[in-house]
Amino acid sequence: MALDNDILVATSTVPVAGEQEHHSYVDWPAVIGGIVLATAISVLLLAFGSAIGLSFANFDASPDVNPLWIAIAAASWLLWVQISSFMAGGYITGRMRRRHYDATEHESDVRDGAHGLLVWAGALVIGAIIAVGGVGAALNAAGSAVATLTTAASNVADEGALDPQAYFVDTLFRAGPGSTAAAGTLQDYRGEATRILANGAVSGTVPDADKAYLAQLVAANTGLTPDEATARVNEVLTAVDTAKAQAADVAEEARKWTVLGAFLTAASLLVSAVGAYWAAMKGGNHRDKQTVFADVFKRF
Repeated sequence: MALDNDILVATSTVPVAGEQEHHSYVDWPAVIGGIVLATAISVLLLAFGSAIGLSFANFDASPDVNPLWIAIAAASWLLWVQISSFMAGGYITGRMRRRHYDATEHESDVRDGAHGLLVWAGALVIGAIIAVGGVGAALNAAGSAVATLTTAASNVADEGALDPQAYFVDTLFRAGPGSTAAAGTLQDYRGEATRILANGAVSGTVPDADKAYLAQLVAANTGLTPDEATARVNEVLTAVDTAKAQAADVAEEARKWTVLGAFLTAASLLVSAVGAYWAAMKGGNHRDKQTVFADVFKRF
C-alpha cells in the first residue's frame, strides 16, 4: 500500500504530456490584464479624489482648516488608492494565471505572488512614464513662459526693474521733507548702493564702512539729517535681513515637505507591493478551489 501511495503522489505531480511543459512559468497575458485593471482603478480613484479636493496639487479647504489635516487626508487617500488598485490587479492576475501542475502548493503560491509583484512593477513603470511625460510637458510650457518673460524683461532691464535689490534701494533714496533732489541725478548713487547691498547679501553682512557711506549718500540725496539717514540705512538693512530669513524659512519648509512626500510615496509603494503579492496568492487559492462569490457575481 505504501508503494501504491508513492506512485500516486509521483504521478499527481508530473505534468500531462504536451500540456504547457515547454511554456514559461510567467503568464504574461494575466500580468498585462492585472496591470490594466490596476491602472484603470487608480486613475478612477485619483480623479474622484481630485474632484472632492483630496489632491496634493490643489488642496480644496475652507480658510479656517489647517492645511496639515488636508495633507494627511490626501496622503491617506493616495495610500488607499495605491493599495486597493494594486491588490485588485494582483488578485485578477492570480485568479487568471494558468497553473502548472509540476509544483507543490507552496511553490504555486509563490508563483502566484510573483505574478502579483509583476503587476505592481509593470503598473509602477507605466505610472513613472506617464509622470515623466507630464513633467516634460510642464517643463516645455514653463520654458515657453520663461522665454516670454525674458523677452519682456529685456525691454526694461536697463532700468533695473527686475533687480531684487531695487525695492530696498528705492527705500534708501526716498526724498525727505523739503528735498528738491531730482530723481534723474540719483542714478549713479543708486547703482553704487545696489552693489553694496548685493555684496552684503553675498558676504552675509554689510561692513560698518559701507553703512556709513550709504548714510552719506542717503543724506546727500534725500535732504535727511545724518542721524536720520543712518537710521534709514539701518531700517533698510534690517528689512533685507528679514526678507532673507523669510526666504530661507520658506525654502527649508519646502525641502522638509519634499522629503516627507518622497518618504510617504516610497512607503506606500512598498506596502502596495506586499498587498499585490498577497492578493495574487489569494486569487490563486480561489482559482484552485474554484471559489464563487455568489452574493456578488450572480448568474442572470
